[in-house]
Amino acid sequence: MRRFTELDERELLALAISSEEEDGRVYGDFAYDLQKEYPATAQMFTEMAAEENEHRRRLIDMFSTRFGSHIPQIRRNDIRGWVQRRPAWLVRPLGIEAVRQHARQMEQDASRFYQNAAGRVSDAATRRLLGDLAAAEAAHEQTAGEIELKNLPGDVRTRENDSAHRKFVLEIIQPGLVGLMDGSVSTLAPVFAAAFATHNTWNAFLVGLAASIGAGISMGFAEALADDGKLSGRGTPWLRGLVCGAMTIAGGIGHTLPYLIRDFWTATVVAGFVVVLELLTIAWIQWKYMDTPPVSAAAKVMLGGALVLAAGILIGSS
Repeated sequence: MRRFTELDERELLALAISSEEEDGRVYGDFAYDLQKEYPATAQMFTEMAAEENEHRRRLIDMFSTRFGSHIPQIRRNDIRGWVQRRPAWLVRPLGIEAVRQHARQMEQDASRFYQNAAGRVSDAATRRLLGDLAAAEAAHEQTAGEIELKNLPGDVRTRENDSAHRKFVLEIIQPGLVGLMDGSVSTLAPVFAAAFATHNTWNAFLVGLAASIGAGISMGFAEALADDGKLSGRGTPWLRGLVCGAMTIAGGIGHTLPYLIRDFWTATVVAGFVVVLELLTIAWIQWKYMDTPPVSAAAKVMLGGALVLAAGILIGSS
C-alpha cells in the first residue's frame, strides 16, 4: 500500500477519477434503492450522481490532455490514509436520514482530505492540483446542499422522515420488543425454578441457556412465518425473524449469565437485579416508540415479570 504523498500528478489524477466514479456509483445505488419509498430523496441522489459524472468527465479530459489516453487503475483502497467509502448496502439499513448524512459526509471528507494533502506536498504543481480538487469538492458540497433543498422542502422531508420512522418501528422495534418481552419474561420461571430446586448455579445456567436459545429459535421462525410483509408493510420476514430471535435470546441470556457465579445467593441477587433492568428497558421502549404512558408501561411489565418470577421461585422451592 502506497502513501498519498508518493503519488505523482498522473497518479493523483487517476486516483481522483476512480474516486469520482466510486462516489457516483454510491449515489446511483442510493437512488435505485430509495426510488419506491422515498422518491424525492432518490431524485436528489440521481442529480448528485450526475454531478459526480460531470466531475469525472472533466478529470478524464484533463488527464487525456496531459498524460494520454491510458488511465492507470488506482483506487482508494490502494492508498494509505485515503478516506474510505462505505457501500450503499451498509448505510441503507440505518435509515433515510443516515443516508442523507452519509452523502453530506462524503463531500466534506473529500474536500478536507484534498486540503490536508495539499499542505503535505512541496511540489508547486501538485499543490495547485490538490487545491483545485479541494475547491471542486467544496463547490460540489454546496451544490449537493442546493439539490437537497430543491428536492426536499420541509413538508417532503417531514413526510419521508415519518415514513422512515414507521418503517423502523414495524421492521425493527415491534419484532424486537416482542422477542425481548418473551425472552425476558417467559424464561424467568424455568431459570429460577431450576435455581431454587437444585441450588446449583451451573444447572440453572444450563437451563436458562437452553430456554433462551430454544425460545429464540422458536420466536424467530414464528415471526418470519407469520407475515411476509407484502400486505402489512412490515418489511422482509427474514429481517423481522432475525431481530425477534436475537432479542429473545438476549432477553433470556441476560438473567442467565449471573448463574455463572458459583455462590448461589450472589448469583440470584445479581440475576434479580438484571431482571429489573430488563423489565425497565421493555417499559422504556414501549414509552419511547409505542406511545405507552411510562407509569402504565412500567406497572404492567413489572407486574407480569413479578408474577412469572414468583411462579418460578415457588415451583422450584416446592
